[in-house]
Formats: sequence, C-alpha cells, structure tokens
Amino acid sequence: MSGGVVLAEVWWEQLLHGILSWEFLEFVVVFVSIFGFVMTSAVILILAERKVMAWMQDRYGPLHTGPWGLLQTVADVGKLLLKEDIHAGKIDKAVFILAPSVFLAPVIASFAVLPFSPYISLPGAPLATGIVYLIAMSSLDVVGVIMAGWGSNNKYALIGGLRSAAQMISYELPLVLSLVSIVMLTSILRDNGLGTIAIKDIMNFQMAQSWPGKGNPVWDFIFEGFTPWAWFILVQPLLVLIYYTCGLAETNRSPFDLPEAESELVAGYLTEYSGMRWALFFLGEYGNMTIVSAITAMLFLGGWSGPGVAFLTAPGMAIGWQVLGNLLALFYFILKIYLLCGVFIWVRTTLPRLRADQLMQFAWLILIPTTLVNIVLTGALYLLLNALGVSNVVFLVVLGVVNWLMLFGFFWVVSRATTASTRRAVAPAIRTRQRLAALAPSPAAPRLPEPERAGVTGAGASSGR
Repeated sequence: MSGGVVLAEVWWEQLLHGILSWEFLEFVVVFVSIFGFVMTSAVILILAERKVMAWMQDRYGPLHTGPWGLLQTVADVGKLLLKEDIHAGKIDKAVFILAPSVFLAPVIASFAVLPFSPYISLPGAPLATGIVYLIAMSSLDVVGVIMAGWGSNNKYALIGGLRSAAQMISYELPLVLSLVSIVMLTSILRDNGLGTIAIKDIMNFQMAQSWPGKGNPVWDFIFEGFTPWAWFILVQPLLVLIYYTCGLAETNRSPFDLPEAESELVAGYLTEYSGMRWALFFLGEYGNMTIVSAITAMLFLGGWSGPGVAFLTAPGMAIGWQVLGNLLALFYFILKIYLLCGVFIWVRTTLPRLRADQLMQFAWLILIPTTLVNIVLTGALYLLLNALGVSNVVFLVVLGVVNWLMLFGFFWVVSRATTASTRRAVAPAIRTRQRLAALAPSPAAPRLPEPERAGVTGAGASSGR
C-alpha cells in the first residue's frame, strides 16, 4: 500500500515539475502566439475576402455591422460560438468530434519553422530540415478531412473526403518537385556544392552582396539585404506558379474546391458540421492560405527582406534601431503574405470550379511532367555552362531566360489543353443535337395534307381547338 502511495507522489511530482518547467512554459507561449496569429489572420482575411469580392462584383459587401462593416467577422464568430453543436444520427462520434482538431493541428504546427524577422522567430525556425517538415505538415491535414467524411455517416461527406484525399495526393507530387529545383539552386550557389533545405538559409541566398551605389549611406540603407533582382521568382518564375497552384489545390480553394462543391455535394465533408466545429475547419483553411503565402514569400520573394532591415539590424547598432529593424522586417513579411493571400481571393472571384477529370489531368498530365522537365533542364544547363567555365551569375541569367520562355509555353499548353477538354465535354451534346436535327423534317420540305377527323369540318375543328 505504501509503495502505491509513493508511486503516486512521484507521478504527481514529475507532472508538477513538468508543468512548471521553462520548456513547458515556452511551449504554451509558442502555441498561444501561433494560435493568436492564425485567429487574427483568419479574421482579417475573411473580411478582406468579402470586401474584395464585393468590389470585383460591383457591390458593397459587409456594410452595417460596425463602421464600414469592419465588425462583421467578429459578429459571425459570436454567432458560431452561440450555435448549438448538432450531431447527426448514427455518426462515428469519436472520429466526428476529433476531425476538426486533427485538421487544424498541422496548420498551427507549420508556423513553428517560419522566421518572421532576423530576431523574431519561434523555437523551430533554426530547423535544418524546414522544407521537409512543412511538406509533412501539409500532408497531414487531409487526415482530418477524411475523418470528417467518414465520421459523418453521410454519402456526400464521404465523397468530399475521398475527393480531398485524391486531390492532395495528386498535387503534393508537383509541389514537392517544384521545391527540388530550389534546393538545386542553393547547391549550385554554394561553393561546397551542398544544398540546403532550411527555410532561413534559402531566404539568405536571395540577398546579393553587391548593389548599385554600395558605400553610399543612402543606397546602403535601401539595398543592403534587399536585392529584388536576386529573388528566385526571377530565376524560376514557373516554379512560383506551380507551387502556388498546388497550394491552391491543397487548401481546397477555388477553382480546386471539389471536396466541398455545393452544387454537387451540398457542403462536402462539412455537410454535418455546425457551430464552432464548422468554424475550426474554416480557420484551418485560412491558416493554410497564410502558410502557403508565407512559404512562397520566403522561398521566392526574399522573405522579410526590405529597405532598411539589414542596415538597422546590423551588429553594433543601438538596441532601439535593432528593434525598429525587426518590426520593419515583420511588416514587410506580413505585407507580402497578405498580398499573396489577395491572389487567392482574386482567383476565387475569377475562375469557375474545375471538373473532376480536369483537376486530375492538370496535375498528372501537365504539372508533374513540367516540374520534371524543369529539374532536368536546370541540371543540364548547369553542367553545360560549368563545363564552358562561365560564372554562376551567367548561369542564373540564362536559367531565368529559359524559365520565362517555359512559363509562356506553359500558358500555351494549358490553353490548348483547356480548349481540348471543353470540346470533349460538349462533344456528346453536339452529336446528340446533330442526330436530332437529322431526324427532324426540314421546314422547307413539302408536307402532305393532314386528314380531317371524321364529322368535323375545318371551321369546327378550329373552333374546337
């Protein structure tokens, strides 16, 4: 008996020691910070989406809740908090209840490896395998979608979950392949030939060491650490488009929103959800938008780099200037994120939903072959130009020109594929119309007089009608 009491006391002491440790407090602070950022970002993006879509569609949007409708999202959150949590009959209750949390958890975990400024970052930011970690997290949220479809005991929800799984598998491949070329670029630019998959290191490769007017204080303030001509978007523009397109597909945003297509599946895997459980899925969706935009900004747009950041955060500067530099870097980074999120909204307003066959053909017949060709072309160009003894700067210029030409070729291929797909889709209807037209009598052909009914004259027949 005394042994059991001792074990219980040891267990409670260990638990209390763990709760009061600095590691646990650090975890709590990090979790609260990330969750608060995701919540704030979702509130801003939802309101921005409503306003921007209204502007594009020539209407007002939210107008009456608060000044200029700015409190509409806050009112919606209050409404969802007060809604009853309704469960349909014969659901798999444990799976149904856990699905929103399983969907949201990888989204929150993805922020752990993102550096927000030179000194503002979370404990996971120095992770050497940052890209691998982000790919793993982006692959896990689909588990929550499948759980929602299966646990709802609803055929429409199940079809939506299966669609999401197929879509994630299809578009995860070109997403990963698009990042391979970026790792190849870092390997080429490093003297030792070893590439990097750390987010912060890839961002640092986009900061050139020379700029116009170097040595002049004004030009040094503007261009030190901020060299847009060295951003990877200029060298690999096709990869930016492919990665961003795959991000659209993985976040189930239009035109890739087949898992929750209202005209086909009611609300897809969200059909049986209401209240805050429904809101958690949408919180995860807008969190995914933020993650995709943040990674795009880091890997292709220089991350937090902007005028004055490197100058103000240089060693030896006063603490006040360094704080200002970090806040400026945070501002630049968040600005790039929200500008890229604006593209999500623009695409949703502009493009119609794809058909299921178009969705799969676009991934397997266009995106994956294009990324493979880009990988081979990047390696072949480097080997060829390196054998000729040219510098890395010349290689980057040649690669950029070739990649821009590939981008225009990509648009041409997509245009041709879209036209061919549309023709195949409407071909059965056209053939049916042609057959009916062939069977119908021609209006110009002579017709035989119709026999009159017995006992009814022409006048009587007309009056009877």
